[in-house]
Amino acid sequence: MEEQTTQQPVQPAAPQGNQSDAEKNKAMAIIGYIIPILFFIPLVTDAKNSVFAKYHANQQLNFLLFAVVGYIISSILMVVLIGFLLYFLVMIASIVFMIMGIINAAKGEMKPLPLIGGINIIK
Repeated sequence: MEEQTTQQPVQPAAPQGNQSDAEKNKAMAIIGYIIPILFFIPLVTDAKNSVFAKYHANQQLNFLLFAVVGYIISSILMVVLIGFLLYFLVMIASIVFMIMGIINAAKGEMKPLPLIGGINIIK
C-alpha cells in the first residue's frame, strides 16, 4: 500500500525585527492600536527607522481602514436592516483586532492581524 503524504500550506513568515528595537518602540506600537488615527506617530518620530514600529504602523493603518470602511458600509446599509448586524460585526472585529494588536506589540512580536494583516501599505 502506498503511503500518501500531505503537505501543509506554508504561511509567509512575519518580518523579523531585533528584540532591542521591539523593546525601545513598544509604546509607539501600542498607542496606535488604542487610538488608530495615531498610526502615523511612529513614522514622524525617532521610531521612523524602526522595523518593529513601521510594521505595527502598517497593521494600525489596516485596522483603521477596516473600521472606517466597515462603519461607512454598515451606515449605508442601515436602511435595509442588515446594516445593524454588520455594524455589530465590525465593532466586534475591531475590538478583537485592537486587543490582538496590543498583545502582539506588548510581547514584541510582529504577527499580522487576521484577515487584514497581510496588506502592506507602509514599506
